Amino acid sequence: MHGTSQVGGSGFKTGVIDFTGGSLGGVALVYVSQPLDTCKVKMQTFPTLYRGMVHCLIETFRKDRIWRGLYAGSIPAVVANVAENSVLFAAYGACQKLVAVVEKKDNITDLSILGNATSGFLAAFFSSFTLCPTELVKCKLQALREMHNQKKIAQPDAKLTHITPYKLTREILKAEGVPGLFRGLTSTFAREMPGYFFFFGGYEGAREMMRQPGQTKDDIGALRTMAAGAFGGVVLWTVIFPADVIKSRIQVASLRTSMTQVGLQIYRTEGILALYNGLLPSIIRTIPATATLFLVYEYSKKLMMELF
Repeated sequence: MHGTSQVGGSGFKTGVIDFTGGSLGGVALVYVSQPLDTCKVKMQTFPTLYRGMVHCLIETFRKDRIWRGLYAGSIPAVVANVAENSVLFAAYGACQKLVAVVEKKDNITDLSILGNATSGFLAAFFSSFTLCPTELVKCKLQALREMHNQKKIAQPDAKLTHITPYKLTREILKAEGVPGLFRGLTSTFAREMPGYFFFFGGYEGAREMMRQPGQTKDDIGALRTMAAGAFGGVVLWTVIFPADVIKSRIQVASLRTSMTQVGLQIYRTEGILALYNGLLPSIIRTIPATATLFLVYEYSKKLMMELF
């Protein structure tokens, strides 16, 4: 995971490799996890419409089938994940070097679990700017039918399932301008930064526990790398889920109120458990998704390091 591990190593080469590896991992993550992500967004934003994860998946498939239903928003999801993960992993590598200087380590492989977690926290600040607009479009596409049924959009039913990411983006820009694409940025920060503190901390901690004596974390093998990635993903979603629910509500309904107000409104009208609505599909989704993300990232990066 560490590319050029010396703090003063080839920064540009490492950055390009981290960026490319993160991009490839982001693509793999989307196609593994998109149906359950669609289910998560629908349950977060319209909690009264579905009895649970299975009901939501069945109803989505019955009404809109695979590409217009379960994989709705997959194009902006790919864009979002490629943008987020390429910037995230490139920034993570750079932040590891910064934290290594603060911790007075000569090699980033010697960083403590806290140091790696802090690097993830800092890296998420930068990736949030690339994630917010693309995820906003993805969430709106995923919940398009529900928005139509609740009279929150003026989209004729015949065209309901044929609106493209480009057209929706153009409509948002026309109605709200550039700020409209960054609706929910504050809640994205609130979700991403603490989330990736625990994500990278959990991943690196799990790798540390699974390595054998005399073995480095980079040599634990594919299955243990996937297990560590899955563990990091479960920790991430368990910690950030209330902020993710609030973000989804703000983005889907284009709310102009603060995340604190939205959170309090959900708590007062729906109860505390509403802030965890959709957690099950998120946990189930993240296990194969983040396992695949880290597997593709680690091994594509290792290949690139050998080739270049």
